[in-house]
Amino acid sequence: MHWALRLFGFVVGVLALAILGLGGWIVIAHQDELQLASAAAAKTICSNVFMAKREADAILRTDLLALGHPIFRLMKIDVSAIDHSVDSSLFGLFAKRHAQYVEGRGCTNVSNGESWDHPAALQPSPTTEANALWPAGEKAQLSDNARLQAALNDPVLQGPGMRAIVVVHDGRIVAETYGQGFTASTPLLGWSMTKSVTAALVGMAIKDGTLSLDQKKLFLQWAGDLRAEISVADLMAMSGGLEWNEDRGIVTDPGRMEYLVRDAAAFARDRRLVASPGTKFHYSSGESVLLTRLWQNAIGEGALSYPRERLFNPLGMNSAVIEADEAGTFLGEGFLYANAHDWARFGEFLRLGGKWNGQQLLPAGFVDYMRSPVPASDEGQGPVYGRGQLWLARGQGFDLPADTFMLQGHLRQVIAIIPSRKLVILRMGLTREDIGYSNAKLLHAIVAAGF
Repeated sequence: MHWALRLFGFVVGVLALAILGLGGWIVIAHQDELQLASAAAAKTICSNVFMAKREADAILRTDLLALGHPIFRLMKIDVSAIDHSVDSSLFGLFAKRHAQYVEGRGCTNVSNGESWDHPAALQPSPTTEANALWPAGEKAQLSDNARLQAALNDPVLQGPGMRAIVVVHDGRIVAETYGQGFTASTPLLGWSMTKSVTAALVGMAIKDGTLSLDQKKLFLQWAGDLRAEISVADLMAMSGGLEWNEDRGIVTDPGRMEYLVRDAAAFARDRRLVASPGTKFHYSSGESVLLTRLWQNAIGEGALSYPRERLFNPLGMNSAVIEADEAGTFLGEGFLYANAHDWARFGEFLRLGGKWNGQQLLPAGFVDYMRSPVPASDEGQGPVYGRGQLWLARGQGFDLPADTFMLQGHLRQVIAIIPSRKLVILRMGLTREDIGYSNAKLLHAIVAAGF
């Protein structure tokens, strides 16, 4: 009996040493990748537990493991309902990362909770009337168009991981469908669709007279440097000329900026200049974060409540929350959570040229400017990008009306806006880009249904 216990203890010891050795090797050889994975796990679970009210196990399974990286299977996740926080680490030992939730602010990756000057909580926004017609309330005015309903209910058109499809025509929701476990009230991450919201906030600062498109010498750190020639308009058009690695390799510049540094704006600001400002289109989440920092600087005191007070509340986007980094800069390149009805409200707002309930919230003509083409973004079919953090459908080869412009985000998020058809189409989900699914067929089928 004693020999069996000794053998068991020996085996357990060997396994423990093996785990420690494997963990140590991973930490040493893949430190950045591991820190990125752990921080992403902590923040993703934090945001979805405390804002979307989803279960941590479901988030791990459908939001993290679904991305195909096995490292998430080795993560130990601790959710504190008391502290409203999430801790993540490899085997519970390595690459410990912490995400903290603040009411009305969302979740932030925090490197040292004791030194973090966290923002004050915001009271919940007033809710809209469930029985009033959207957009004043949440009630849809569903169409009996059979072709439209068939398009929304086609699994092939929906795509794997679909979470929400909403069709708005002439100011009313005429069709909608949701993935299993999701509803019209579930906050969803828009990823890079957030960039267009950032552009709208820049427009509001311009309307306030605190910022201008031709403004240069944007940061003190660029004084006496060729970067001082970068204008707000250049950043809006993704033509600032700053070095940026958006998607090459495992640890990209957006990954570092969003999960591995304390100050996202400083990380983006300190990139070197590799092209003359305004001459070359280069998609860069860093330039969107710089725009965010600029409008926050322009607004000054009150900037942290500005999106809610000036944009979200007037539109009735009561679920909308832009998350910020530890230094207090909104992650305006990709971290806006809002439910499908609220994302659709923003799309309708752009369709209406920045006007809502008779009030011109954006400068007159600003949305037209946002969707005017950036010539340098021409990839053979015409320009693919607009001057205000928007995509142009024709330049991407989408078979849609010529005036179509779009918000697009990672994992196949899209809001297509077609002013000539009085149409806004939203599709959100978690759909990997490497499986061949495109939103194009869904959008085409909806337009072809008779709009």
